[in-house]
Amino acid sequence: MMTEKEILDRLSQDPDIRAILEIIRSLELKDSWLAAGCVRNFIWNMLSERPGFDSDTDVDVIFFDPSYSEAETIELEAKLKADWPQYRWELRNQAYMHRHSPGTAPYKNACEAMSKYPERCTAIGLRLLENDKLELFAPYGLEDILNFQVRPTPHFLENKERQRVYAERLAKKNWQKRWPQLECHYPDKKVQDKSKMFKSF
Repeated sequence: MMTEKEILDRLSQDPDIRAILEIIRSLELKDSWLAAGCVRNFIWNMLSERPGFDSDTDVDVIFFDPSYSEAETIELEAKLKADWPQYRWELRNQAYMHRHSPGTAPYKNACEAMSKYPERCTAIGLRLLENDKLELFAPYGLEDILNFQVRPTPHFLENKERQRVYAERLAKKNWQKRWPQLECHYPDKKVQDKSKMFKSF
């Protein structure tokens, strides 16, 4: 199994990831990260012996700043898309994103927001520090990503409504089409899909 250092080395050596991280740093947004699917998919691709960066994957940029309005966020996202159209930018201010998660209190920072993403494997963030070193945030570790496991975070296990959102999201994303080795776990449910059994817990 790859170590965190080996993963960071591969991420750092990828020209697209490096360019994106430098762009994010140049924006000087508070508590900003390259997060979620962009980082997760890079690792899954790398483990599947494919090119790490995938131009079809959304570039999920998050930050946390209650003083930065939703209108300003939309405007900056549009500028990113205009200035670097080769990337599929998605910019989200986590000061407001709790509204999209049923029964969720406002987040205190970007790391708390990531820890309350639907899937443990999606709860991951990467940023370029001022000293040019990479910082990785993975509150549930890297084991699920490295073992192609998709499981809900503790936050999404807490109530039935969030569990429903989690299940609907997995059905919509259909990640197994791209990575057939994935095992998707559903609370209180077993689903047979072709030759793979989805585990319950």
